Amino acid sequence: MGADRSYAYGAAAGLLGDLLLGDPRRGHPVAAFGRVAAAVDRALWHDHRGWGAVHTAVCAGGAVALGTVAARAVRPSPTASLALTAAATWAVVGGTSLAREARAIGRALERGDVEAARARLPHLCGRDPQALDAEGMARAVVESVAENTSDAVVGALVWGAVAGVPGLLGFRAVNTLDAMVGHRSPRYRRYGWASARLDDLAGWPGARLTAVLAAAAGPDPRDALRAWRADARRHPSPNAGPVEASFAGALGVRLGGTLSYGGRVEHRPVLNGDTGRAVGVTDIDRAVRLSRRVGLLALGTTVAARLLVKRVKGRGK
Repeated sequence: MGADRSYAYGAAAGLLGDLLLGDPRRGHPVAAFGRVAAAVDRALWHDHRGWGAVHTAVCAGGAVALGTVAARAVRPSPTASLALTAAATWAVVGGTSLAREARAIGRALERGDVEAARARLPHLCGRDPQALDAEGMARAVVESVAENTSDAVVGALVWGAVAGVPGLLGFRAVNTLDAMVGHRSPRYRRYGWASARLDDLAGWPGARLTAVLAAAAGPDPRDALRAWRADARRHPSPNAGPVEASFAGALGVRLGGTLSYGGRVEHRPVLNGDTGRAVGVTDIDRAVRLSRRVGLLALGTTVAARLLVKRVKGRGK
């Protein structure tokens, strides 16, 4: 079994493990990375972009280095390589946890228990739940499902196909750093700049693939592509824009608009506003099902691309 087949089988096993098991309740590797990154933050923090760049290089570079050392150690054994890829894929993807949290909020909204939904929302996204009514929370959940399909599933698979285990760990490290320090709070406006910009770069290919696959897998491909072309560039995030617009068109809903983060109100452009309807509670489950299909298609697409590139290179020798 060659290295690329080991990767293919390992990535499939890791994604299957996430589908069946989800994230561990305790001792998650990403949480461990977060604790290390927080310790580095405490040691290095200065209100300066340069120190923030050092923080990003130490944390993300360390994750890539760890993946490289581990991959080289198991390279002589295809079975061990497959197992390492499976473990790394399972550790960095989060599709099942995403679906679980989204559906828990959806069930609370279906019962009319708005307070329970508000209590659960911070597990999924950083919105201010007290500023949202039931419709606003449903919209926040659908937007989070769309964006995290790219961040928590497709982006990792893309970089895994490109660079194997180091790519898987590096992408998750960059994405986690952005969540920790990449926001525009007074403390991290300058210090988190490098993490935010690196996350934009790392997330670019996965976001476009997510948008393409959402259009292909959704109930309305034509409207998904139309919304992507018309509205994605209006979103303040270069990566969330294509993903959320494509999901909005595919599901036939309106996303975007006024939202609140940490007491700061933002007025974002409405996506798919011309033809979409307001998000309803039932759209949460529709978004989760679309996210699942996108994740499976992303696995097939990225593995096929890796094997094809390997075959083309082999013919060129």
